[in-house]
Amino acid sequence: MRKLPRVLVVEDEPAIAELIAVNLRHNGFAPTVAFDGESAQREVDSVLPDVILLDWMLPGESGVALAKRWRLQERIKTVPIILLTARTEESDKVQGLDAGADDYVTKPFSTQELLARIRAVLRRRAPEIVNDAVQLGDLTLDASTYRVMLSGSELKIGPTEFKLLHYLMKHPERVHTRGFLLDRIWGDHVFIEERTVDVHVKRLRESLGVAGIMIETVRGAGYRITANPIKVKPKPDIAEA
Repeated sequence: MRKLPRVLVVEDEPAIAELIAVNLRHNGFAPTVAFDGESAQREVDSVLPDVILLDWMLPGESGVALAKRWRLQERIKTVPIILLTARTEESDKVQGLDAGADDYVTKPFSTQELLARIRAVLRRRAPEIVNDAVQLGDLTLDASTYRVMLSGSELKIGPTEFKLLHYLMKHPERVHTRGFLLDRIWGDHVFIEERTVDVHVKRLRESLGVAGIMIETVRGAGYRITANPIKVKPKPDIAEA
């Protein structure tokens, strides 16, 4: 029997939570519902879900605070999180993505849109059927072992950032627009704003540490990765001039 993807629905409004759960069950998912952060943590500790639908406004600990905390926990840090919220301002979306969410869905949303978003994050999390290893300078990515190494030391990279880095490293020195990267990494059927790319590039740079400068922003065009990043020389102090 095929294993159904487990979806943890963290939503404090019972009617909305039940509606989401019913639609998930009818479309081949195995949902579990939690109404606050405390019960959600118990569910996560009991059985690790394949994806989490997380409401922003929860009693007690907010969904954003919960996402931040989960991203620091080794066991759950790579589980995709889709944030559900009525907040529509760009600053809110950036805050949610910066907190660790992989996607952001504004209420009200259609069932088909939500299902498409869930399938998209699950595809991104699933290991690609490739065994290639790519190297650029001191940076090495091995898709078969899901490892990224910098000068022999392993780096911790999230699932979306891993896929983004893999694509960039396979196409070095080329400039890729945000729209193009959205299509290649997220899929052309997913309705995500281009600002999402900026957030994940920022996360990727932070994960790469000193190698983060290899990912360059080309103003007005997009992003590229290079083995020979341009290092900006610091301005001399007045005392040294």
